[in-house]
Amino acid sequence: MASRKEQGEQEQPKPKVAPIEFPRGDEDLPAAPAAAESVEADLVQKYAAEKKDLTNTLVRLQADFDNYRKRIEKERGQERYRGIELVVESLLPVLDGFDRALAADNDPGYAQYRKGFDLIRRQLWDSLVKQGVQRIESVGKEFDPNVHHAIEQMASAEHSEGTVLEEMQPGYMFHGRVLRPAMVRVSAGRSN
Repeated sequence: MASRKEQGEQEQPKPKVAPIEFPRGDEDLPAAPAAAESVEADLVQKYAAEKKDLTNTLVRLQADFDNYRKRIEKERGQERYRGIELVVESLLPVLDGFDRALAADNDPGYAQYRKGFDLIRRQLWDSLVKQGVQRIESVGKEFDPNVHHAIEQMASAEHSEGTVLEEMQPGYMFHGRVLRPAMVRVSAGRSN
C-alpha cells in the first residue's frame, strides 16, 4: 500500500492537545495557608494580651515596691526622732534644775558656781538645739492651747484677755511637735 503522501494527499496538521491534569486530592491547599495564618494571628493576639497583662502587673508591683520603700524610709526617720525625743524629754527636768539653780541665790560667794552652772547649762542647751529642740516663746503672746498649759488667770489692766503674762515652766518643741507645753499665767482682762 502506498502512503498517503504518495497518493497525493496532503497531510493535515496534528491538533495540539493540552496536557491533561488529573486531580491530586489536595484541592483545599489554597485554603490551608489561610487557616494557618488565622491560627497564627490568634496566637499573636493571645501572646500580646498576655504580655500586656504581665507588663501591667510589673508596673503595679514596681509602684507598690516604691511606695513600700518610701514608707519604710519615713518610718525609720520617725523612729529615729522618737528615740531622740525620749532622751530629750528626760533631759528637760535637768535643764529646769539648772535654770532654778542659776536663779536661786545672788550671793557673791556663789559667783564661781554660777559660772560653772551657766556653762554646763549652755552646753546642754546647745546640744539639745542641735537635735532639733526649740523653746516655746510664751510671754506677751496670745494663749494657744496647743502649746500652752494655763494654770492661772489673772486680772490685768495692761494686757488684753488671753495674753500670756508669765511663764511658770518653759515649753519645748521637737521638730514641730510639742514635747512639753509651757505652763503659763494668762490675762483675764480688766477686773471690774
